[in-house]
Amino acid sequence: MIEFDPTLVHDWLSRAARLLPDKEALVFGQDRWTYKTLDLYSSHLAGALGNMGVQRQDRVVVLLDNSAETVISIYGILKAGDIFVILASSVKGRKLRYVLENSGASVLITHNSKANVVEEALDSDLKLRKLVWVGPTKAIPPRFASGSLSWDEIFSDLSATGAEYPDRKTLPRCIDADLASLIYTSGSTGEPKGVVSTHQNMISAAKSIIQYIGNMQDDVILNVLPLSFGYGLYQVIMSCMFGGTLVLERSFLYPHVILEHVTKEKVTGLPLVPSMAAMMLKMQNIHEYDFSSLRYITSAGAALPVKHLRSLWKLMPQAKIFNMYGLTECVRVSYLVGQELDKRPSSVGIVMPNCEVFILDEMGNEVAPGEIGELAVRGSNVAQGYWNAPDLTSKVFKNCEYPVGRILYTGDYFKKDADGFLYFLGRKDDMINSSAEQISPKEVENIIQNLDGVAEVAVVGVPDEILGQVVKAFIVPLNGTVLAEKQVLRYCATNMETFMVPKYVQFVHELPKTSNGKVDKKALKAMGIE
Repeated sequence: MIEFDPTLVHDWLSRAARLLPDKEALVFGQDRWTYKTLDLYSSHLAGALGNMGVQRQDRVVVLLDNSAETVISIYGILKAGDIFVILASSVKGRKLRYVLENSGASVLITHNSKANVVEEALDSDLKLRKLVWVGPTKAIPPRFASGSLSWDEIFSDLSATGAEYPDRKTLPRCIDADLASLIYTSGSTGEPKGVVSTHQNMISAAKSIIQYIGNMQDDVILNVLPLSFGYGLYQVIMSCMFGGTLVLERSFLYPHVILEHVTKEKVTGLPLVPSMAAMMLKMQNIHEYDFSSLRYITSAGAALPVKHLRSLWKLMPQAKIFNMYGLTECVRVSYLVGQELDKRPSSVGIVMPNCEVFILDEMGNEVAPGEIGELAVRGSNVAQGYWNAPDLTSKVFKNCEYPVGRILYTGDYFKKDADGFLYFLGRKDDMINSSAEQISPKEVENIIQNLDGVAEVAVVGVPDEILGQVVKAFIVPLNGTVLAEKQVLRYCATNMETFMVPKYVQFVHELPKTSNGKVDKKALKAMGIE
């Protein structure tokens, strides 16, 4: 009998549990979870959610650090026919309340250590069916005792024989058009916007990434990225789909410990963001680590500086480096790998499988190679829109010629060369308009990054009475390096067009970052006008 690929995200886990029951699916700290056990626990949670009265397509919010409980929650929520909402563990009470209200969540799964945040978020007019607390039962805040359930209680009756609970037939029947995830990302209005994806969206995106990376069952991925961040989340989804092993860590706070795991666990895949690469390359003893098991490195979240890219290549010559571009609304768009890294190091590569892109002018017409326009994306990886925000959805996600087709207008400026390779120039709202010139912050950053002694650089536009805006560069020097403003400006004048040369240079100890590891340009702009 022919076995077709599953059409639901959680069925990929169950498939792996059937085909690879005793293989390690997840390593977290001292705990090592097989596919069989992970599938069993997530099914058990699904049954518990049903017993709480959670209905198909209800939203369940998860506020936890990276952990095995987070992974179990993702698959348990999906098996219950519900939509998971993963929040960054650092979220504060105001944002938690907004997400709970905006999503209309039925259940919140969180840790006892988050009790103060939960108390700040909840009051008498915000009702949840249930609060599920991970951690010691005795630590559940008294105020929430009557409406709470502990993680230990949910799994206390888990059969010692390993029999699946509940019976799979009692779980809701879902289809791939059902919603699966709701990821909240920063919005231009100041309030987070929830990006909604179906099972089909998620599986399509994951399949395309697996295809161009070439993932196999013997791949071991080391993930320190937050699971609230699409880049981190998809390491879980992808690993279960190709039957690999995921080594999960809470963060990259202690690089030494993380890099030791590469050797200990024989890691083959390392996803990172540029700030992680910068931290690694600043380590004085970086050459002492054994990276020989690494087969590939991926970089996303922001464009990897060319200088870092080449340094990583020299450090790990056997590893393929994938420099990728994507955004929450479609997960991934393009990738650059292999010899093209040398030939076109500032490119974000070619379009990934099963995805189509257009670079459009203000009238919606495609521009010629080399010309600048807004990137638009079409494919089954494109999300459905923004939760409870029809006006915003209609501006960003537009129907194309066929009723089922949707085109995502990314808000990012791009250009494409004659060979079809894409170049990211910056967000529409980050582009610097100086006199009659449009300046790409990324282009300026790439040039400054090549100056000896520069660890990190970020460029923003700041107000100017005459030119409208001028360029300001924020630079983090390498450890022990002393740079002077005149030195930087002289280098810029030699290596870039006159209108691109920064008017201001400010040296800082570190660049402000968002919870996803991206440079916080809003914070820099505020610093720029002080």
